[in-house]
Amino acid sequence: MMPPPAPPLLEPPVRLALIGCGQIGRLHAQRLAADPRAQIVACADPNLAAARAVRDDLARDAAVFDDLDALVDRTTPAAAIVCTPTHLHFEQVQALRARGLPVLCEKPLADNRERIATLIANAAAGPLLALAYQRRYWATFRTLRREVASGRWGPVHAVTTHSAERWQQTIAGTWRNDPQFNPGGFIGDAGSHKIDMVFFVTGLGPREVFARSDRRSSQVEIVTTISGLLDGDVALSMSFIGCAQHWREDFHVHCAAADLLLRDGAVWVAQNNRLEKLEPLEPESDPDAAFLDSLTSAAPNTAPASCALPVWDFTQAVLASARTGRVVACPPSVDKS
Repeated sequence: MMPPPAPPLLEPPVRLALIGCGQIGRLHAQRLAADPRAQIVACADPNLAAARAVRDDLARDAAVFDDLDALVDRTTPAAAIVCTPTHLHFEQVQALRARGLPVLCEKPLADNRERIATLIANAAAGPLLALAYQRRYWATFRTLRREVASGRWGPVHAVTTHSAERWQQTIAGTWRNDPQFNPGGFIGDAGSHKIDMVFFVTGLGPREVFARSDRRSSQVEIVTTISGLLDGDVALSMSFIGCAQHWREDFHVHCAAADLLLRDGAVWVAQNNRLEKLEPLEPESDPDAAFLDSLTSAAPNTAPASCALPVWDFTQAVLASARTGRVVACPPSVDKS
């Protein structure tokens, strides 16, 4: 069977619709406003004041709507960016792609496995669907991936990550503190980026996990610790502290001949108890620039829809383990992109 023809390239400036104008939507709008290849022509949010604020600050000529259907019926965007709460993603992505629009969607891709699998299957044909896993575009993580893939440090023996953030202190009264809309709490929201990086950097999938989790008086999980195995019996240890008083991230890949470390925003290589900065780094980018790269110059989709499923499956295995106090096997669903 012949592969489907490549979609036609879009001429810049690409006319974009921004769906969701909260904090994350504004971040996307700021990036797009600074990129001459982009033009925001429409903003939609049930809170019209939020949509108008984005328009006034960053997209003066954009039309404003409180309803997605009205936006697509009354404007002519060439692509869309979805920045709404997770439980809205599935229907919105489906509706936009049904109208022929390429979509960049914030993570998580959808709020249950069936919907994620449906979107992945649909993405095999039709317009582009990309996920806003921004760490896939950071120079640091792209460099770690390059070094692991090179093989010059030998096979991976273990992976350890630590994530701490003042997250619980910010979620009261928001959808992030509602398990119906944010399953997994801190690990399901902010933690999903770090989980994706384990698979992206190492190219390995998870085999099993044992986890403990605590909601710390919130409605969703706040503190989660994980011990597990990746393919090839590679040891995995992850900690997610969503009630910390400072932001901290460490990401370590322990290979046979060296440790590759992301610490304090720099990439280090450690051998014989000596640390040296690893340079040069890969180029830096972000989801919006990469989305425009794909639309205007056919650049590869670095965060395809398929990368959503392993993150979902791993997170669900972690939550099941924390609930039952047992080791839980992970389904073999890891995307190798």
